[in-house]
Amino acid sequence: MVVLNKIYTKTGDAGETALGNGSRVAKHSMRVNAYGTVDEANATVGLARLHADGDMDAQLAMIQNDLFDLGADMCRPDMEKDADAEYPPLRMSDGQVARLEAEIDVMNENLTPLRSFILPGGSALAANLHLCRTVSRRAERLAVELSTVETVNPAAVKYLNRLSDWFFVASRIANNGGNDDVLWVPGANRT
Repeated sequence: MVVLNKIYTKTGDAGETALGNGSRVAKHSMRVNAYGTVDEANATVGLARLHADGDMDAQLAMIQNDLFDLGADMCRPDMEKDADAEYPPLRMSDGQVARLEAEIDVMNENLTPLRSFILPGGSALAANLHLCRTVSRRAERLAVELSTVETVNPAAVKYLNRLSDWFFVASRIANNGGNDDVLWVPGANRT
């Protein structure tokens, strides 16, 4: 159980923050940048949920919870020390990745195959899902970059990769099953 009695602590005033293992790093570190972008992705999902209902809203709620799990995973370095930890750290699992894949498959089942790239837009929900897609793709790039210098849970990177695909397919669902997708017309405005 998390208890937050005091919101400001002043411990970050010098430009450092604590990771999940208690170590302190610069707020501009690659790890903090990566999990901070995961948090940003979560905030964009909150915006998308303002326009969602039913199954889509329920799935987005699960994704928001997963993204908090992902942030908890990424803020805790030293995966090789997990077995020795007093409390086992929360780590993303391949099961969470598999759930996204199954949802993508179901959503994509009745969509017409694309013959053009899609411009972000259409309905308010679709436009917000495209924003979710781009922010989660940035989080993925930052996680991959971090993995070149520090250990990152492979399931976390896979999750981010599938998540941006999920948002893309969901945006098509939100655009009347793809019928109202805004298609890119190459060179349409060239003179």
